[in-house]
Amino acid sequence: MSSTDTPPLKAVIIPVTAFQQNCTLLWCTKTMRGAFVDAGGDLDRLKAAAAQHGVTIEKLLVTHGHIDHCGGTGILAEQLGVPIEGPHPDDRFWIARLGDDGRAYGIEGRPFEPDRWLYDGDQVTVGDLVLDVIHCPGHTPGHVIFHHAPSKLALVGDVLFQGSIGRTDFPRGNHEDLIASITKKLWPLGGETAFVPGHGPMSTFAHERAGNPFVGDRAVAG
Repeated sequence: MSSTDTPPLKAVIIPVTAFQQNCTLLWCTKTMRGAFVDAGGDLDRLKAAAAQHGVTIEKLLVTHGHIDHCGGTGILAEQLGVPIEGPHPDDRFWIARLGDDGRAYGIEGRPFEPDRWLYDGDQVTVGDLVLDVIHCPGHTPGHVIFHHAPSKLALVGDVLFQGSIGRTDFPRGNHEDLIASITKKLWPLGGETAFVPGHGPMSTFAHERAGNPFVGDRAVAG
């Protein structure tokens, strides 16, 4: 394979914690510099995956403040000496309770202060890659997603799943906000866009618009 055939972005999904949360190792194939998105736990497994693929981790990205998504992020950032970017500051209260939530769920959790809070319209870099940040409240008020348009790939955390949507019964969750985030912010990214959800298998926005019982076109029209 010639270098021109190598995609600019590669990604590996590593389910972590008892919740089988999809932590994503993504990297820039040109620089072999990468990031973990939602390093919730099982940190030795994550570091082993980066080593296996020859990736140098340069930062940690966070979609939202729930324990299974970022309980281990502050610990891993300290171990690797790298910054944390995300989520949106409206999730500050979730991050502040990571220690308590960790004890409640049997997951190691440590509160942290991101090096950079993220806002709608921001961009983050991973190596030479540039990903767009989209604020998608509903599951949590400060939830963000990461979109790499050239790869037609989105990392959506717990906003959307194959055949389902994120829960909104947590503190400051909002069902109407979640539906709006999906239909007004995710769908315009294009049906061919594949997405990594926070749990379970990948899907595409077109597949979900065609048949998702919560936010499919027929469900929303009804």
